[in-house]
Amino acid sequence: MQDAGAAAIELNIYYLPGGQLTSGRDVEQRHIDILCRVKEAVTVPVAVKLSPHFSSVGEVARRLDEAGADGLVLFNRFFQPDIDPEILTVVAAVDLSRPAEARLPRTWIALLRGQVRASLAATTGVDAPSDVVKYLLAGADVVMTASALLRHGTEHVAVLLDGLTAWMVRKGFADLGELRGMLAVPQGGDQEAYERGLYVSALRAANSRVYGPW
Repeated sequence: MQDAGAAAIELNIYYLPGGQLTSGRDVEQRHIDILCRVKEAVTVPVAVKLSPHFSSVGEVARRLDEAGADGLVLFNRFFQPDIDPEILTVVAAVDLSRPAEARLPRTWIALLRGQVRASLAATTGVDAPSDVVKYLLAGADVVMTASALLRHGTEHVAVLLDGLTAWMVRKGFADLGELRGMLAVPQGGDQEAYERGLYVSALRAANSRVYGPW
């Protein structure tokens, strides 16, 4: 790929350990080993597309960062087969992502911003200009989309870019650097308290809708 002219390489490590004897640490080490072997073979930047299913996403991100990952892509979406009860068979299905799925990667981007050297790439749930804006505010260096283009066509790129530009003008931002990471977790802040705070805020909001204000 490098010899063919690739300016960078993304490692989409598709690995779901189905065996009961594979430890979590072995799964993590597999990712580190793959990254190191690829980095030894090429000179272009190498990004790793992360899974959201590690027991400690933050620690895995830090280890990959220390091992030389130039970028971290959050998050990979794995194949999830379904079952058809009428014909009694397993059905292969690939669903396009939806904006609601962006909450998890957006949270982790906000947590990792400023904590790792690697660039942070956002993927999953980018369908409208507002989705791009949210990822940038969380701290994404790059925002990626695939499902939106499959759903709306490649011309949808212009919709996303024009919408981002219009929002920036309306809010008074001159360039992306002014807004990128504005709503990330501050460096030195308590990351676990941040996550707990969001959880409690969500519970309060849900409770208020049902029972009124606390």
